[in-house]
Amino acid sequence: MSGNITRRGAHSWRLKFEAGERDPITGERQTRYVTVRGNKKDAQRELIRLLAEVENGTAVDPSKLTVAEYVGNWLGSAGDLSAKTLERYRQLADQQIIPHLGATVLQKLRPAQIHDWHVTLLKSGGVTGKPLSARTVGHAHRVLHSALERAMRLEILGRNVASAVSPPKVAAVEIAILTADQIANVLAKLDGYGGRYGSLPLHPIAALAIGTGMRRGEICGLAWGAVDLDKATVRVERSLEETVAGLRFKPPKTRHGHRTVSLPPSVVDILRAHRRKQSEQRLLLGMGRPSDDDLVFPMPDGSPYSPDKLSRDWGHAVRDRELPAANFHALRHSHASALIAAGLDIVTVSRRLGHGSPAITLRVYAHAFSADRDEAAARAIEMAMGAKA
Repeated sequence: MSGNITRRGAHSWRLKFEAGERDPITGERQTRYVTVRGNKKDAQRELIRLLAEVENGTAVDPSKLTVAEYVGNWLGSAGDLSAKTLERYRQLADQQIIPHLGATVLQKLRPAQIHDWHVTLLKSGGVTGKPLSARTVGHAHRVLHSALERAMRLEILGRNVASAVSPPKVAAVEIAILTADQIANVLAKLDGYGGRYGSLPLHPIAALAIGTGMRRGEICGLAWGAVDLDKATVRVERSLEETVAGLRFKPPKTRHGHRTVSLPPSVVDILRAHRRKQSEQRLLLGMGRPSDDDLVFPMPDGSPYSPDKLSRDWGHAVRDRELPAANFHALRHSHASALIAAGLDIVTVSRRLGHGSPAITLRVYAHAFSADRDEAAARAIEMAMGAKA
């Protein structure tokens, strides 16, 4: 079995290889061409993979490939996706894409089918036949769109039919944000709260979330070595991710996710008290003082504190202490809202939150920026109109 690689552009390569099957008339082996984007090593890896499929007899004639077969193959080799994202994509594929579109030959998929698929999902696309939300349908659409986009790059498809049909519009949902008075009240009610069902004391966790805007996975994955209480900073270097396969530490998705965040004095004091208490408990258990590698918020036995458990424990605390009805992620939103209200520019807010770009920050918090800027604009215009020539 042979194949070769030819450069097509600065970051584009054409693969040529024998597909295994023979022409029914001439009896000659058929040749396939595939375009790969990336460097030469990427092209070499893809050629090796395709030749292995031919050799193992698992290669499928693109003209006969169904949506189910293609999506399954795509998810089986999607090494650029995180474990959590891949798990969600597979769930959407198994529950929303394959049952409705799976039997369709990939090259025969048409925009009208995508439109009808959306309608079906909105009416009865749930596992039990219940309607799906527009947001979930949109997620399923984006998974299919990504799969078809790759099929285009591999020249299996000439166009991405999912691009011709827009996913259903999602109604805007107001982001839950705690006011300054609510934040103070929440921290006061959590102080000394021991939780239930084996939860950890949530007071220092909530204080860190409100004071830094860190995500729950970043907080659960935080080690003492990344915390400098003397300099009042914390380095965000990893996150704790939970999948069906278990817990794992992973680096931030983008370089912007790697960041150093300053700590407010009150949060420094709370973390110092938390470290003292943690040291005392560890000494009583014969575990020694916390090292740089030890987690800031571990379970009593030193194991990682699951992000999903943190969310559940937060829900218990909201009910037990009659806190504002907001999920744990609202603490991050509250942090961002406080920064915007204080007049910080969008770039600074974006860097502190670890967003990939300021455009993401503006999209999420546009309402907060617009309210603040509208008032400032009105004052500026009033001053200009009242100025004497």
